[in-house]
Amino acid sequence: FGFTLIELMVVIVLIGIMTAMILPEMKGTYEDALLRSTARKLVDVYSLANSHAISLNQLHRVRLDRKNGRYFIERIAREGEKGRGFAQAPEIPRGEGTIDTRITIEIRNADEDSVEPIAPGMTQEPGDDSARRDETVSFYADGTADAQEIRLRDREGFGLALRINPITARVRIVELERP
Repeated sequence: FGFTLIELMVVIVLIGIMTAMILPEMKGTYEDALLRSTARKLVDVYSLANSHAISLNQLHRVRLDRKNGRYFIERIAREGEKGRGFAQAPEIPRGEGTIDTRITIEIRNADEDSVEPIAPGMTQEPGDDSARRDETVSFYADGTADAQEIRLRDREGFGLALRINPITARVRIVELERP
């Protein structure tokens, strides 16, 4: 049961050809999986913020910090806490995490037609919440939320949109067309 050198060479060439055909498909699969897992992670954190807003009868919001590749849940700052207006809520388990830097994020308000990408160098002046308002999605104590659409895209151009229903605060994932 021996193999000749020619038979081994033919098998190695066939393996090389098959690998060359399969590798490009695997790359797209990984990018797609990364995008979908990021979308599911954000849906989970939005649901968590909504649950806490209702159960604590207090406005909560999710802030997307693209500069540092993070997201976190914020609540109204308590007296004596650092910050004005809102403070990060570290007491909420899974209320913060990271977003892969290969995913780009755009936020679109449902009542507007414009898409406003989150600027990487955006900063906030003390007492001025307007510069970062577009980075947040608010969830209210009555079970409603801001009507927004968060668009996620990978480097290949594939995109998903997270559409937030303002009445029920439910998030739906929708595939976007390639540009």
